[in-house]
Amino acid sequence: MDKIFALVDCNCFYVSCERVFNPSVRNKPVVVLSNNDGCAISRSQEAKAAGIAMGAPIFKCQDLVKKYGVEVFSANFVLYGDMSNRVMAVLGQFTPNLEVYSIDEAFLSLQGFEQLGLESYARKIRSSVYKQTGLPVSIGVAPTKTLAKVANHYAKDHPETQGTFCLMEEKDINHYLAKTQVREIWGIGKEKAIFLERNGIHNAFELKNAPDEWIKKYLTVVTLRTVWELRGISCLSLEEVSPNKKAIATTRTFGYEVSRMEEMEEAVAAYVSRSAEKLRRQKSLAGHIQVYVETNPFKDTPFYRNSAGMKINPPTAYTPHLIDIAKGLLKRIYREGLRYKACGVILMDFTAQTNEQEYLFDEKYQGSSRQRLMEVMDRYNRQSNSSKLFLAAEGLGKPWYMKQAHKSKRFTTRWDELLEVKI
Repeated sequence: MDKIFALVDCNCFYVSCERVFNPSVRNKPVVVLSNNDGCAISRSQEAKAAGIAMGAPIFKCQDLVKKYGVEVFSANFVLYGDMSNRVMAVLGQFTPNLEVYSIDEAFLSLQGFEQLGLESYARKIRSSVYKQTGLPVSIGVAPTKTLAKVANHYAKDHPETQGTFCLMEEKDINHYLAKTQVREIWGIGKEKAIFLERNGIHNAFELKNAPDEWIKKYLTVVTLRTVWELRGISCLSLEEVSPNKKAIATTRTFGYEVSRMEEMEEAVAAYVSRSAEKLRRQKSLAGHIQVYVETNPFKDTPFYRNSAGMKINPPTAYTPHLIDIAKGLLKRIYREGLRYKACGVILMDFTAQTNEQEYLFDEKYQGSSRQRLMEVMDRYNRQSNSSKLFLAAEGLGKPWYMKQAHKSKRFTTRWDELLEVKI
């Protein structure tokens, strides 16, 4: 084989992170909720068996929660992000070529490790991740990234594999592709799946053998690449350096409905600050900003949603300037007498700081005192794992902040929240 990929995927990642520091909930039904304690975004196998669906509003599941003694946690993204970094660091010990695909997934290149035995090497990776982080993972190994996805799904769904599965031989590939529904293939969305099934293609093996000309005529070149990947022809290489984002959005549902302009301004300022921090991390400048607000769509009151945007010239990553613009946009769309449930900020139209052009009447951001001030704030907050340095415009108490009634401690990033063990 020219290439060999392994897809490592953490099992029930958010739930597993909670179980590492709270052994009492192991082997119990557990769910982790979305922002504002709204919907289930991670479920243990026991919670799935209890009938709690992915994305289900937790208030609609209270009978199941009580009946099966489901443990409920608020999302703790600081903890999950740090645990993800630890997993990726362990994976980096096994290959120099790694792509962090998401917070709980990574592709590894195992090309050159064949002599160690791919199956035993995958088991060693899985064992090391669990030993060093406490997190269970599933690993699929195959000659392409798409086939590695198929192998990973099989490893995750079949306990007899013990969490690892290699799909390298042609006859084995064909056998398991025939068992994989076309809608389960990575890169095949719902609409494409419906179209393919309507045309007699129901599983991955049938898609693999579909004529190239028919795929190109009725679908896309991207789908054709997927077909080639199913044939064992690698078309998707590792992205070892994550590409910069083309837009950065920070949106939240409030902990309670907000009716005062001052609180809306604080929320918008806080979301601008968070987005600008991410913008500076990828060394970009924003050329456009958009603000939106909305009321509760599920209440028996008139629903209101509106947004306003503005071009930023010259582009900037300076938080105070971005906040001033955002507040002006908020004033344009804010309506007195309404109770708002959410708002959000989107930065877009990015340029690299290094490509910033000269301006006749405006100082460049790159190399300015504004940039140095932002760097000091970012560096301090990053080192302290907090947001202790912030602008007064963001407010102090933040009573509008989202509900997190079941949030665990940030065990790995705060000295005052370390795990306590009674001996």
